[in-house]
Amino acid sequence: MVRNEKGFSLTELLISVAVISVISAIVVPTFLQSRIAVNEVAAIKVVSDVLSSQMTYASTRGMGGYSPDLGALQEAGLIDGLLGPGTALGYSFSVSGSSSTFSIHARPLVFGSSGTRSFFSDQTGVIRYTTDDSPATSTSPPLGQEGG
Repeated sequence: MVRNEKGFSLTELLISVAVISVISAIVVPTFLQSRIAVNEVAAIKVVSDVLSSQMTYASTRGMGGYSPDLGALQEAGLIDGLLGPGTALGYSFSVSGSSSTFSIHARPLVFGSSGTRSFFSDQTGVIRYTTDDSPATSTSPPLGQEGG
């Protein structure tokens, strides 16, 4: 009696695993870089939105003064409730200041994984960045210069 067995040989399975491994080695780093880029663009957008919210707050509720924190901007309905806790999209956001000045900081939650740049802005409206794991400051290069 002749048996008609169907299936894959060990060699075919090993070749399939090797091909899948090579494809994964190419695709995964590209996917991670894309995710970092998306997080950074979203962080820049949030910093820009908070800048606008600060200007609106000063002209409507703050009697010419800025909000001291994200909570006051959220209570005024000027920022999204998701940002109120200070973390979103792989970044941590904070606002500090007084009635005449303010600063906005955006830092990756996990440097190198959720983002590779930190962002900063203040009442000047210029968004600045760093590419190391340090916070951006008023002396950091402006976004749009040096490859930013």
